Amino acid sequence: MTDKDQPDEWHVRPDGVSDATVEALGTLSEALEAVERARGHLYAFHQLTGGADLKLGRAVEELRAAGHAKQADLVDREIVGRNVIPGCWTFQIVEAYNATYYRPFTGVEAQVRQELAGGREHLYEAEMKERRRTRGHPDHTAQP
Repeated sequence: MTDKDQPDEWHVRPDGVSDATVEALGTLSEALEAVERARGHLYAFHQLTGGADLKLGRAVEELRAAGHAKQADLVDREIVGRNVIPGCWTFQIVEAYNATYYRPFTGVEAQVRQELAGGREHLYEAEMKERRRTRGHPDHTAQP
């Protein structure tokens, strides 16, 4: 077998780490992946809402140019620059999420991995890969 037929050390379970621990770390990793996705959606929300606000500004200008000052004033006064929740624009929601939930979550997840598996990531998935791949096949190597 070639070197690529064996996983790298970072993807091998340290001595003394049980199946139950690997499974628990896999579930913790899966939870973190869900949080990463949620955070991405939050950034999408932030960008989409910000883009909509900028388009509203253009709509106000176009309404004025079309002779609809009353409607332009309404949109400008009531919607342009409006908070999306009391007191907050979307960037503030992102900042609060990051400070209150995301950063503590990632810190605790890293601490647990360090304490239980020497910091190794994706042990559950690495072991699944080893069980499912065809050894010796050029497209089933253990390493890149």
